[in-house]
Formats: sequence, structure tokens, C-alpha cells
Amino acid sequence: MTDPVLSVRDLRIRFRSGGRETQVVHGVDFDIRGGETLALVGESGSGKSVTSFALMRLLPEAPRCTIEGSVSMGGVNLLELSERRMAQVRGPRIAMIFQEPLTSLNPVHRVGDQIAEAIRFHRKMSKADIRARVIELLTLVGIPDPARRMHAYPGEMSGGMRQRVVIAMALALEPDLLIADEPTTALDVTVQAQILELLRQIQRATNMAMLFITHDFGVVAEIAERVMVMYAGRIVEQGSLADVLSNPRMPYTRGLLASVPRFEDAGLKTGPLGTIEGFVPSPDNLPAGCSFHPRCPHARPGICDGALPELAAHGAGAHLVRCARSDEPAFGAEPAEVS
Repeated sequence: MTDPVLSVRDLRIRFRSGGRETQVVHGVDFDIRGGETLALVGESGSGKSVTSFALMRLLPEAPRCTIEGSVSMGGVNLLELSERRMAQVRGPRIAMIFQEPLTSLNPVHRVGDQIAEAIRFHRKMSKADIRARVIELLTLVGIPDPARRMHAYPGEMSGGMRQRVVIAMALALEPDLLIADEPTTALDVTVQAQILELLRQIQRATNMAMLFITHDFGVVAEIAERVMVMYAGRIVEQGSLADVLSNPRMPYTRGLLASVPRFEDAGLKTGPLGTIEGFVPSPDNLPAGCSFHPRCPHARPGICDGALPELAAHGAGAHLVRCARSDEPAFGAEPAEVS
């Protein structure tokens, strides 16, 4: 097995405000290998985006924010690099597609200039070569008439076109790892499918690793090989796509799966769509024991509200679950199918 492109160990993130420090990410561990897509799944407020910003070193500096643990690429801990050296890593080694393309692009600069900026910073190329590279990237992401479109402003493009421009910016320096933070959330389903297929094609061609952040298991089923489910700053389930979809053992994972509409149920009286009652708890007021137990339909007093369960192996494989009841034979209901 090849060495991982990215290796994260015991990642912990704390924010300080008004003299009070709050931990928002608690001891996260994972690896991503070349050509692999690892999905990070959870509701808003679970800690997904702040984790990705920590990997890119885009969070505020200490003392406002403290990041501990290790984020290693090629044996180098990115958390120990100076900002000058980290700027050399962003782009060629690790790049990110941000969640909202409209706010990721500068409205007063042409899209071609924004793509070219990173190339000029990292590569010694002539203006003609940079222009050719920008046209190549816009062609790669499926933008028609790229020689003309490179002169357009973001406001002259649709949401789907802007998202393609953001992807072109992220791919400009052929990174080893791409972090995609909910890149299809604001897009209609047709454009969403096109973007997912585009990312798959690019990954196959370049062997790029990808961390795909989403709240939608329907998207996960389309693009990922492995899945991590995050809740209240902790990984609560982790495993292969097949393990997590066919045998989810954490009630939170089951709730997310049940909330995905199924195409085959269209027009049928199958009852209301599944929901998870309540809200993700505030990081500065986490419940005792399992953080999910106040919302969990299977919680038992004295078990789930006691000690925090470890992220432990379920079965013989690499399926990890953080639940005190995950090994009970009759635990939970049948898993939802995601097509």
C-alpha cells in the first residue's frame, strides 16, 4: 500500500474569545492516499469546514486559535511551517474549493486573471504560456469558448460556471490533495452531477487525493471510497463506503442516511422523510458522555450519558464506531439505502 498523501493525527482546534477558550475539534485522525476520495460528512456546525481550514492553515493565528496535533505531507508537519513556507505548499501540494463560488471570486477582477495569479506566484512562465495554461484549465473544467470567457467577470457567469472557475483555480498547479468543501451545495441537481463527474475525471487523470466535505449522503454515494462521519467536533463513524452505507452502527449516521430522498420512492406514500430531532450542541456546552445522546432515539440513561465512548473497531475490518451500543445485535433499525 502506498504512503498517504496526507496524514492527520490527533488534530485538536481551540478558539479563544473574551478570555474563554472553546475546543471545537477533538482528536481527529485520518489518512488519504493518492487517487482516493475520503468524504467528511455531518450537519452544519459539526466541525467539517473548520477542520479543512486547519489543514490549509487558514484559521486565525494564536492566541485567537490554537491548532495541535500533526498534519503531515511528505513527512513534513504543515502545522510547524512558517507562513512563508506554507504559502509555497498551498496550490502546488494542497488546494481547496471553497463552499460558495460567488464569495470565493473577486467580483472586480476577470476570472482569467484570478486563475493566472497563482500560476504567476508559483511558476516562472511567460505571459503567453500563462494565458495558454488558463485556457487549458477552463477547457478542462468544461467552460465553452474559454479564450473569450477568461475575460469575463464573475457576475457575468452562472453559479455552475463560477464553480467551474473555482475548480480551475484549485487545479491550476496540479495539487497532490484537493479539499472540496461542499462544492455542489448551491447548484441544481443537473449541474451538481456535472461537477461530480468532472472531479472524478480529473482525479482519474492525475491520481489526485480528495477530501470531499458534505452533509449529503446522496453525494457521498456518488464520489467517495471511504467515509468519516463527524458530529460535535469528533469522528463518530469511519469506514469504507460499503461498510457505512450497508451497516451503519452509529445512530447519527443512520439519521443522516434516512434523511436522503430516494428516487425510487417518488410518487409513493412512504411516509415523511427521516429527520434528526434537535440541533448540534454548542461546542462550549457539550453534553456528558456521547455528544449525540440528547438527540438519539436509542439512548439509554446510565450508558450513553456516562463516559465518552471511544472510536473503536466494529467487526473484523476497518469500520470504526463511537457508540456504547454499537455491538448490540438488535441495535437500531435497518439501514437506509442510498441510490
